[in-house]
Amino acid sequence: MTAVPRFDLCILGAGPAGFAAASRAWDLGKRVALVERSSVGGRGLADGALSSKTLWHLSNDFARACRTDRGYRATEVTASYEDVIAALREAVGEREADLERQLAHLAAPAANGASVTRFGGTARFVSPHAVEVTGPDGAVTAVEADHFLVATGSVPRVPPGVTVDGERVVTSDHIEHLPRFPESLVIVGAGVVGCEYATIFANFGRTRVHIIDRQPRILPFEDEDVAEAVSRNFERIGIHIHRESSLQSLEVRDGRVRYVVCDRAGNGCEPIEVERALVSIGRVPNTRGLGLDAAGVALDKQGGVVVTDTQSSVAHIYAAGDVTTDTALVNVAELEGRHAVERMFGAPTRRIPYEALSAIYFLAPEVAAVGINEQEARRRGVAYRVAVLGNRLIPRTIAMRATDGFLKLLVSRDEPARILGMRVVGPQAATTIQGVAFLIEKGGTLDDIDACVHPHPAVTEGVQECARALLGRSVLKPAAFGPELLRVGEWAPGGG
Repeated sequence: MTAVPRFDLCILGAGPAGFAAASRAWDLGKRVALVERSSVGGRGLADGALSSKTLWHLSNDFARACRTDRGYRATEVTASYEDVIAALREAVGEREADLERQLAHLAAPAANGASVTRFGGTARFVSPHAVEVTGPDGAVTAVEADHFLVATGSVPRVPPGVTVDGERVVTSDHIEHLPRFPESLVIVGAGVVGCEYATIFANFGRTRVHIIDRQPRILPFEDEDVAEAVSRNFERIGIHIHRESSLQSLEVRDGRVRYVVCDRAGNGCEPIEVERALVSIGRVPNTRGLGLDAAGVALDKQGGVVVTDTQSSVAHIYAAGDVTTDTALVNVAELEGRHAVERMFGAPTRRIPYEALSAIYFLAPEVAAVGINEQEARRRGVAYRVAVLGNRLIPRTIAMRATDGFLKLLVSRDEPARILGMRVVGPQAATTIQGVAFLIEKGGTLDDIDACVHPHPAVTEGVQECARALLGRSVLKPAAFGPELLRVGEWAPGGG
């Protein structure tokens, strides 16, 4: 009888969480089994983070080339769908090759005994310390381990009554495999992913885009001024938003998608035809078929693994990333994967700074977020002060001829004023927030921002000017420009 291999750690899923966890376990001298049914990288690469961001950058390059307000005019600017997708595949392939090279390095036993053995297939728990891995050919391999990490990610959520066929009605798993630019597209859901693909297809100028939004505004988790800035620009680039509307039906007829939406009052319920539909109403944990009940692992109502600091209800089984229904971001998944391994094996560890996590929304314009926003502060009853500076007052954005958008800085009302959060709407938003994220994690204050010497001209100078406005010593004075360009305010529970 063939002996069942025994490992220190078995990881289910080689996406961002699982890959990072395997690498960290190797650091600690552990023998690791890494189970993945598809390609390494998961949704962090193909049909997900890297692929969609590649499309976003390509679409922005195209939209910029088509502009006529910058002193030059390019002629005969065209976009080839085949070439665009080829560039996307090249980008994903480069990153996947990097990860494969890393796994090949980790596979060879190290001097400290560490190794990562890869198993191709789908894993299912058969007992608390054993899984069966079913390979593509149907062969079953048994794997035992002292510890497990569930990092199987998530899958698109589909609303009742809607049939996804992968061709006319698609999710984010299929949208990057279309045969050509659709002439029209309806997007069900106005969250980050839906708005991201709306931006991409509108930028290329070949697709008439509709978004169905049940809420009064898109991006309902963000402050109203952030959502409004994005909405205005969406309308400028031709995206139609069905506001406060509910989807009554969506079906394929004669090779076309016919959908009906009604507003909150029940009006406007007429069928609209488009070429394709993208269903983007969120994602659900990918736990079906894992046999977690055989291991005694508790799940929540959405099917996510219930965790306390990455540890499940079973002491030796941990979970990280989207499978836990907390913040669904690649950077969070990597942090949680590494953190879980450190907790398993008693390595020095520190808590995950969830209050300082940052995110980028690849929209038009770009949006970046760190910490809490105004509506979250009010929901929690956290008193705050706020400064908002329009990009029209930042030399770098003036030079870029990109003055739509703003920076918003939130701080506590006590002294010294601690940094609570920041939102940036406009160019270079992602790089602008990183210093603020670091300061939030370290308990930084307004004085810390003010004391920093920023390069000139740089968008980050706007961060400093926001801090100085809250300190009452800004170079530009709110009274000189009015609230549309520079404003300061405050809020407290019960105090307005």
